[in-house]
Parts: sequence; C-alpha cells; structure tokens
Amino acid sequence: MKVFFPFLVVAAIAAPACAADPAAPVNEIMQEAVKGWAEEPQQGEDYFSPARLGRIYSADFVKNYQEAAKFPAYDEGDSPFDYDVIVSGQDSCSIKDLSVVAGPETDGKSNVKVTFDNTHCFGERAADWKPSELHFMIVEEAGREVIDDIVRTGDAGSLKAELQAIASQGAGGQ
Repeated sequence: MKVFFPFLVVAAIAAPACAADPAAPVNEIMQEAVKGWAEEPQQGEDYFSPARLGRIYSADFVKNYQEAAKFPAYDEGDSPFDYDVIVSGQDSCSIKDLSVVAGPETDGKSNVKVTFDNTHCFGERAADWKPSELHFMIVEEAGREVIDDIVRTGDAGSLKAELQAIASQGAGGQ
C-alpha cells in the first residue's frame, strides 16, 4: 500500500498535463495568421500545408480540402482559396486583441471561439463594429485534437461547406 499511494499521487498530478487541449491546433493556426499579417510579415507555413493537413485537421476536413484543391483559385496556385480564410479577406491589418477560448465538449466536438481585431488600421469604424469571430470545431481522432471545421460569422459560414461547394462547382455540379 505504501508504494501504491505515491503512485496514485503522481498519476493524479500528471493527469491534467496529459489531458487533450482542444485549443492547441487553433493556437497554431492563429499564430501563423499573426505572423503572416504582422507589420513586417514573416514567412510561415501555409494553414493547409501537407504537413499540417496530416497533423492538425480531421480526416473528413482533409478529404474535403483535397477535393477542392483539385480546382485551384489561380492557374499557378494549388489553393482552392483566393483569400485568407482566417482573416476572411485579401487585406488585413496586423492582428490585435487575439482571444482563443475553448468551450465545453458537446456531442464529441469542442467549439473553440476565436476573436481578434484585424481592421484597426482601416480608419474609422461603424458604431456597431465587432471584432472578427471564428469558431473552430475540434474533434478527437487517433488520440489527438484536430480541426474538423472553421465556422466564420456572417455570410462566410462553414469552411468545410465552402470546400464542398468549390469541389462540386469545379466538378461541374451546381
């Protein structure tokens, strides 16, 4: 019993350190956005590089991305997007006031809410201005937390749905 009790204490202390962090893949993507939109942008890794696709995105998201990537936005490119899907545009200010907050898990998904200000350099804003908001839907696959979808507020909506639409349109569907 004397040997067993210290083992339980050590296991109890170590357990939270081993717990999955649904915000981890989100933080990685958001740090990439911060670097890319800095006052002096730093060269970084694409949000959807092959290495990232295989590591921080769900198998379903990867399948949808690869289908859409068959129809690149530009002839010389390999991305199905002609804009930055994280800042929701082709122009942005540096990212300020970044907040990443993981919500509770519901039905096997965690909703990680991200807010940030990327319009502060554009001049005067409307009285009802709000920061940009994203919701990363996180699932567990193969023992790790991965991004299954990115839901943007407003008209943009689900990134996975956008990928499906690009693939369908590119394949001749409506």
